[in-house]
Amino acid sequence: MEMPLLRYQTLSLDQIQRSISFPLSFSDSKFPKQRSLFSGYSFSLNRPKWKNPFSRIRCCSYVEQQLKPRPRPIPAKIEVEEIKAPPLAQEEAQIAIPSSGICSQIEKLVWYKRYREALEMFEFLESKGGYEVCGSTYDALVSACISLRSIRGVKRVFGYMISNGFELDQYMRNRVLLMHVKCGMMIDARQLFGEMPERNPVSWNTIIGGLVDCGEFVEAFGLFLDMWEEICDGESRVFATMIRAAADAHCVFDEMPKKTTVGWNTIIAGYALHGYSDEALSMYYDMRDSGVPMDHFTFSMIIRICARLASLEHAKQAHAGLVRHGFGLDIVANTSLVDFYSKWGRIEDARHVFDQMPNKNVISWNALIAGYGNHGRGDEAVEMFEKMLEERMVPNHVTFLAVLSACSRSGLSERGWEIFESMSRDYKVKPRAMHYACMIELLGQEGNLDEAFALIRAAPFKPTANMWAALLTACRINENLELGKISAEELYGMEPQKLSNYVVLLNIYNSCGKLKEAAAVVQTLRRKGLRMLPACSWIEIKKQVHIFHSGDERHTQTREIYEKVDDLMVKIRRHGYIRDEKHLLPDVDEHERISAYHSEKLAIAYGLISTSDGTPLQIVQGHRICADCHSAIKLIAKVTEREIVVRDASRFHHFRNGGCSCGNYW
Repeated sequence: MEMPLLRYQTLSLDQIQRSISFPLSFSDSKFPKQRSLFSGYSFSLNRPKWKNPFSRIRCCSYVEQQLKPRPRPIPAKIEVEEIKAPPLAQEEAQIAIPSSGICSQIEKLVWYKRYREALEMFEFLESKGGYEVCGSTYDALVSACISLRSIRGVKRVFGYMISNGFELDQYMRNRVLLMHVKCGMMIDARQLFGEMPERNPVSWNTIIGGLVDCGEFVEAFGLFLDMWEEICDGESRVFATMIRAAADAHCVFDEMPKKTTVGWNTIIAGYALHGYSDEALSMYYDMRDSGVPMDHFTFSMIIRICARLASLEHAKQAHAGLVRHGFGLDIVANTSLVDFYSKWGRIEDARHVFDQMPNKNVISWNALIAGYGNHGRGDEAVEMFEKMLEERMVPNHVTFLAVLSACSRSGLSERGWEIFESMSRDYKVKPRAMHYACMIELLGQEGNLDEAFALIRAAPFKPTANMWAALLTACRINENLELGKISAEELYGMEPQKLSNYVVLLNIYNSCGKLKEAAAVVQTLRRKGLRMLPACSWIEIKKQVHIFHSGDERHTQTREIYEKVDDLMVKIRRHGYIRDEKHLLPDVDEHERISAYHSEKLAIAYGLISTSDGTPLQIVQGHRICADCHSAIKLIAKVTEREIVVRDASRFHHFRNGGCSCGNYW
C-alpha cells in the first residue's frame, strides 16, 4: 500500500523523473458519454501557455498489442475431411458427445489461417448439437473471429460456450473479452467486463484499449483510474494507450469553442498521467478561473496530484473547495482525502474525514487501514480491520495487504498470522507475493530469519524480488551475513541494476567487519556503472518548499542552518549521542557518510528556526534514513520537545520523546 518516494529534487518531481509512473487512484468514477466532445473539430496544437507533452507521441493501435492465444505445437499437414455426425437417440440427445476429430480439424484450420473454413466447420458442429468442445478449440475459434472481425462468429461461438456450460478460466474470459473488443462490440464488451468475477491487468488493458480505439477517451480515463484502485498495478502497454488518448484529447480540447467540465477533467488527467503534475495543477486553477463548474472527479483528481507534489497546502485548498461546491459527502473525493492525509503524515485528519463519511466502500477502509499501518499504529489498523468486518464489508487482497503490513511494521506477530491464515480459509482470497513479503518482514522483525527463509521456499509460487528484499532487510537489521548473501544473490539475478540491493549487502559486510567483501561489492558497482545518488530532503514552510542536499550551502539562510545543526549536536551528545559511521545510506553517495550535515538534519534545522516552539515538523526524503540520522533525530525530538515526522523511501517515522514509531526496524 505504500507508495515509495523517489528522489524529489524540486517541488515538481515530474520534471526530474518523467519516466516514473504513479498510481492516481479513484473509485466508482462515472463518466458521461459525450461523443460530441471528441467529434466535429479539426485537430491542431496551438496552446499558447503550455508546451504540449503529447505532441510527439506516436502509438500503434492498441488492438495490435493484446492477449495472444496460448502456444500450441505445430500440427501435422492439414487434411480436412467431411465429418458426419452419428445420429442421436432420443435418450442420448442431452449427453455431450466427444468431438476430438472435429475440434482437431478446427484447430488445424486456424493454425493455417483458414479462418472462414474453421468457422464453417464449427457451424456444422453447432448445428448437430450436443458436441463437447474443449478450451483449446474455443481459443482457436476466438482467433478466427478476431481475424475475420466476424460479429456473427462472435455471437455463435460465445453463445455455444454459454449454452453448453463451458467453464471459463481467467485466460478464456480475457480472450472472450478481447474477441468482443476487436470486433467492435463494445456494449457487449463493457457488460462482460462488468460481470467478470475477477479482473487482472490484461482485463483492464483490453477494455481500456478498446475504449481508446473507438474514441471514448473520457470513459477510458475513468476506467484507468479505477484500475489503480482495484489492482494497484499497471503495465507499459496501458500507459502507452492512455498517453495516446491524452494526445488525442488535447488536440480536441484546444479547438473546443466552449470547454466543458468533462473536457477540463480529461485534459487535466492527461497532464497528470504523463507526469506533468505542476501543469495539471495550473490547469485546475485555469478551470476554476474560467467559471466552469467543477465536479467530484475534479477535486478527487487534484487531491491525487497534490499527493504527487507533496503539497499539503494545495490539498487543503482542494478540500475546502470540495466542501464549498457541495461535494463534502462524496465517497470518491473523500476517499481521496483519506488517502492523501494518510500518506502525508496527517493521520488524524484522515480519520476525521473518514468518520464524517456517511457511506464508505472497501477502498475507503483500505486507505485508512493502510494509513495507520504506515504510521506504525498497527493496533489501530487491526481495530479498523475488525470494525470493517463487523460492518459486513468484504475485504479484498488490498485490505489484507494493508492490515498485514500494519502487523509487520508494529510487530503484531500473533494477530498477523491469524489474519494471514484466514485469507484463504475464511475469505477465499489467495495470498500473493506481497502478503508473503509482509510475513517475511514480521518474522525478520522477531529475528526468526530461518523461518523467514523457509517461508520463501515454501511459497506456492516462485519467490519474487519483494520477498527476497524483505529477507535482505531482515538480514541487515539482524546482521546475518550468510542469509544476506543468499538474498542478495537472488536479487542480483532479478534486479541486476537496482542499486539499493548492492548497498544493503555492503552495509551488512561493513557491520560484520568484512572489509574485503565490502570492497568487492564497491568494485561490482563501479564495473556495472551504478552510481549512488546525492540524497535529498525537503520541508514545506508557509506554502514554500525548501530543498536540501547533504552538505548543501545554497540556501539563503545557510549560516543560521549550520549553526543550528552544530547547536543540536552539542545538546544531543549530552544525552548520549555518538555518531554512527558504520552504515552507508542505502542509495546515496559514499562520501556522505563522513558528513555531519546530512540533508535531513539540514531540513530539520531550518524547520526549527522557521517555526514557533511546539510546532510539529514534517520532512520528506527520497532515500531511506541512515542509522546515524535516525539516532540523532530521536534525541533532537527529545531536546526540542517537538514531534518530527520523516517520510523516507521505506515508511513514516514519528519521532517523539526520544523514540520512533518504527521500533528501530526500517
